[in-house]
Amino acid sequence: MENPPQIAVLGGGIFVRTQYIPRLAEISHLFVLKAIWSRSQESANITVELARKNFPDVECKWGEDGLDEIINDSSITGVAVVLAGQFQVEMSLRLLKAGKHVLQEKPAAASISEAETALSHYNSICASIPGQPIWAVAENYRFEPAFVECKKLMEEIGDMMSIQVIVEGSMNSSNPYFSSSWRRNFTGGFILDMGVHFIAGLRMLVGCEIASVSAITSHVDTMLPPPDNISSVFQLENGCSGVFVMVVSTRAPKIFWRVVGLKGTLQLERGNKEGSHGYQFSFHGADGQCKSSFYPFSGVTEELKTFIHDISQATLKKGSRYEAETRLSFVEGARDVAVLDAMLESGMRQGALVQVKKF
Repeated sequence: MENPPQIAVLGGGIFVRTQYIPRLAEISHLFVLKAIWSRSQESANITVELARKNFPDVECKWGEDGLDEIINDSSITGVAVVLAGQFQVEMSLRLLKAGKHVLQEKPAAASISEAETALSHYNSICASIPGQPIWAVAENYRFEPAFVECKKLMEEIGDMMSIQVIVEGSMNSSNPYFSSSWRRNFTGGFILDMGVHFIAGLRMLVGCEIASVSAITSHVDTMLPPPDNISSVFQLENGCSGVFVMVVSTRAPKIFWRVVGLKGTLQLERGNKEGSHGYQFSFHGADGQCKSSFYPFSGVTEELKTFIHDISQATLKKGSRYEAETRLSFVEGARDVAVLDAMLESGMRQGALVQVKKF
């Protein structure tokens, strides 16, 4: 690729080491990984050493000085922000202000108020910088082939009658994220951090926004931050209703989305086939036949590929506005947070009906 974009990664945690570096290695012909930054030198060194197996020339940066070097390096056009959820928005805005395109890990924000304030700041930045830096949120579920393909079949089920999203998770001591301190100090805990994925999948499938929710929350497993259980009824803007049930840690994990329509039923369920993890899709049509397919996970790779494409195109059109992929937009991420924020608020109010904030 002629003049591939140069990018940096901020963060040296589990997700960078186990997902970002391997997935970026799969598409290394599309970009140059210029630098990896972490708050501590130790974390930066460990992460860079791992990355150099695929990116031998990547630079190691840490601390405030290292961050300033990345911000002031005009050759770096895009930055992936993969930090603790409490600090991502502030860091993203700092980079955007410097003219960098940003891919920020989900969740888009810690709360609705943070999302609203962030969008206001971003709009001000865009008004003052020609070409407008891209602010993307990395929600890989919107890029999973299973959701992309299933969305195409939604018309075949006819008018929607009922929706179920059941999440029985596996966040126990054997999970590498179980001891993550920032998730434990995060408002909404694992419900918000994990839950945005499942809401993103729901919103993408049904193609309609959630208007209102009523939820009951509880805290049963004291090894987890509160709440660790949520049961919610929701209503879409088109009038269809559904249920969203999430249990953070269970002994027999199960995750599925099921949409029942007048002419058929569509279901996506997490699973594995021949050692490959992904989604089992099934479609029961009006003819009584069942179609089924299995789609391995590839959403992280696809979202990274899309962001790199967007910043390449935005650089070519420097000085004029470039319309980036909407599935990556900060607004889409904020809409996922808005639904969970409303559910958590309803839970605190003993199931009161709460309208979902519109973005």
